[in-house]
Formats: sequence, C-alpha cells, structure tokens
Amino acid sequence: MRKEKLVILLTVFVTVIGFSIVIPVLPFYVTEFGASPATITFMFASFSLVSFLSSPFLGDLSDRIGRRPVLIGAIVTTAVGWVVFAGANSVPLLFLGRMIDGAGAGSLSITQSYLVDLSKDEKERAHNLGLVGAAFGVGFMVGPMLGGVLSTVSHSFPFWFAGGLAALNGVFAYFFLPESLKQFRTDGRVNVNPARPLLRAIRDTNLRPLYISWVMFSLAFVTSQSVFALYVSRLFSLGSFETGLAFTSMGLIVALNQAFLLKHFWMRRFTERGLEMLMLWFLFFAMIIFTIPAWWAFAMAAVLIATGQSVLRVVLTSQVAGAADPTMKGQTLGILASLMSASMAVGPMVSGPLFEVHETLPYYTAAGYIAVALIAARWFAKAHPSLRAAPANIIEPPPLET
Repeated sequence: MRKEKLVILLTVFVTVIGFSIVIPVLPFYVTEFGASPATITFMFASFSLVSFLSSPFLGDLSDRIGRRPVLIGAIVTTAVGWVVFAGANSVPLLFLGRMIDGAGAGSLSITQSYLVDLSKDEKERAHNLGLVGAAFGVGFMVGPMLGGVLSTVSHSFPFWFAGGLAALNGVFAYFFLPESLKQFRTDGRVNVNPARPLLRAIRDTNLRPLYISWVMFSLAFVTSQSVFALYVSRLFSLGSFETGLAFTSMGLIVALNQAFLLKHFWMRRFTERGLEMLMLWFLFFAMIIFTIPAWWAFAMAAVLIATGQSVLRVVLTSQVAGAADPTMKGQTLGILASLMSASMAVGPMVSGPLFEVHETLPYYTAAGYIAVALIAARWFAKAHPSLRAAPANIIEPPPLET
C-alpha cells in the first residue's frame, strides 16, 4: 500500500478514536466541573455546530489551495482542541476546547477527497472509500474501549491521549503526505454558507421524504447517544470504564452487520423497502425497551440499536443515491452529510433538558422521531414503488459524528 494511503487511513483512525473516546468519558469528566445534564449535551452540540459551519468551508478551501495544507491544519486544530479541553479548569474552557476540535472536524471529508484524487478509476475509488469506511469502523470500536480504560487513570487522561495522537498524526502528515490535487479551483469565492445544502434539501420535493427519514434517524441516534452515559450511570451505576465497554460491544455488532450480515444476510432476504421499514421498527422498539430499568432490556435495546442504525444508514444512503439525478449524486450525498451535521447540533440541545425532567424522556422522544421517519418512509414508498422494490445497493454513508 502506498505511504500516502497509510497516512490518510491513520488520520481517519486517529480522528475517529478522538471523537469516539468522548462518548463514554465526557459526561463523567464534565460532571466534575459541576455541569448539569443540559450543559453536558450542549457541549456535544457545540462540537457538531462548529463542525457543521466549518466543513463546507474546509472542503471548498482544499479545492483551491490543496488537500495537504488544509488537512494538516485541521489535524493541528484538533490537537489544540483536545489540549484545551483536557487542561480546562472551567466550563467555558471546556466549551472552547470542543469548539476548536469541531473547527477541525472537516478533516474526515478531506481524507475522502484525497483518496479520490489518488484513484485511477471507479473501481479503485470505491476500494479507497471502502478503506476509509473500514478505518472508521475499527476506530469507532477501539475509541470507546480505549476511553474507558484510560479513564481509570483520570477522567481527563483520555483527552490528553487523544491530543497527543492528533499531534503525532500531524507530524506524520507533514513529513510523509504530498499534495494530491492536480487541478486547483480558481473560480469564484470560497463557500462559507453551510445552509446551502439544507435549502437544496428543502426544495427537492422528489427526495424530501428520504431527507425527512434521514434527519429523523439522525436526531433519534444523537438524542439517545448524547445522554447514554448519564442514563446508564443513573439506572445501572455504570462508570466510564463499563460504559466504554458497552459502546465497544455495540461497535462490534455494527462491524458484524456492515462487514458480513449486510451483504450476506440482510440484502439477500429483503428489498430496500422491507429492509428500511424493518430497521426503523427495530429502532422504534429499541428506544421504548431502553426505558425499562432491567439488564435484559438494556441488552436487547443495545443489540437492536446497533443493528438498526448500522443497516439503516446504508439503506437510506443507497436510496437517496438511487433516486437522485445521475449528474447530482455527489452533491446529493453531500446534502446528507450536512443534514446529519445539523441534526447532531440540534439533537443534544433537546435531549439534555429532557433528561433533567426525567431520564427516560430522551428515549421516548427518539422513538417519536423514528415514528415520523416511518411515516416518511411510507410516503416515499407510494411515490416511488418501482425504485423501492429494487435490491439494496451498498453506498458508503456519511460518518456519524459526535
């Protein structure tokens, strides 16, 4: 494998480890500063909001001045964000650290662009993007477990570790990553308006039901995820280490589905229509079951959530790509990424206050989001009966960010 690919895959792996380390540990770390559940979930939202605002700018900038300088800058920004967060002595500094990290979160999309630049044909491009998906999946499994283990030293130590990894990654990129872009854009000004993809989604009446399903799914996922550690701590007295193991176990189920079951089981037995509806029902019942304060309910809901979200992301992405104008597929998939980023910013701002009223309310709300997605799925099925009856097609979905 070329050294450029190795550095890019290392960048993806380190980035994903960084934001997946956050999931089991951040609530326990921030609680030491006297922060409320609402404040903790707002901190999740601050990262996603800045990421939403910065990602289009970084992507456009990389088309104009090159992938290498923008990617290195994003990696360094991430390292600085982690250092500020880990060394914070107040809640405002914690927010600042997360926001700085969010400003560099566009590195994931730039790594994909870099590998596309290296690709000689469609087959190699698909292979390269598949490598990104594999690195993402492995990182998302390792990150929560690593966060749980490192938190036994202190709740801040995982974040120092993430900052050190990012800094090391920046050094590797500086010395071993050449420029990949051959043709630089010179037309117009750099795009700094992240709302454009959202406006395009609103105006696209053909794909609107799918976009609604995607947004509702994203809202449900981040709503349940952002209070997960707080919820299991309150109901089952799980600490950061045990929470990290729980997330890692769910990551293994996700990996099993995406690496094997998706192709060899789900797609052989279901149409896209049936598979989407089944996974939405999985998620709906999972959110309801999760509110039952019993270990059997926790285990069942965790399996359903991990299976539902891993399969549904691929199916929805495939349907959007299949229904889109052939000349607009890349732009349409970019809209999905923007919609997800916006959902990741909004969802935690709702889940935190709901958790303060009652710990089960975020999960009932997530079930409500999925119910809306089920209605939208039925709507799209009636509008596109022939398309929805087609076999599922694997398309690499936008990654979920935290």
